[in-house]
Amino acid sequence: MFTRNGQFKLPDNDARIRAPASGFLGKFLTAVASAVVLVVAFALSLLIFAALVAIVLLIGGFLWWKTRALRRQMRERPAGGRVIDAEVIRD
Repeated sequence: MFTRNGQFKLPDNDARIRAPASGFLGKFLTAVASAVVLVVAFALSLLIFAALVAIVLLIGGFLWWKTRALRRQMRERPAGGRVIDAEVIRD
């Protein structure tokens, strides 16, 4: 498995595997396979993106729901403690 210079060599690494597509049929099948791979990759990326958006929306909705009492309390009692309502009359 190891060559003289110490690099690992796979047992089935011969020229038949690395041969380029020859002829019209080979090039056509290569183009079709490439297009299928691109379409599947795009569809998979859309699926992953939609799943991430759904997870973010669920977490955001959960946090919004759990903090509603705290937001209500902050509206009723602003930061700083007491609220003094007064009018200032200057002469």
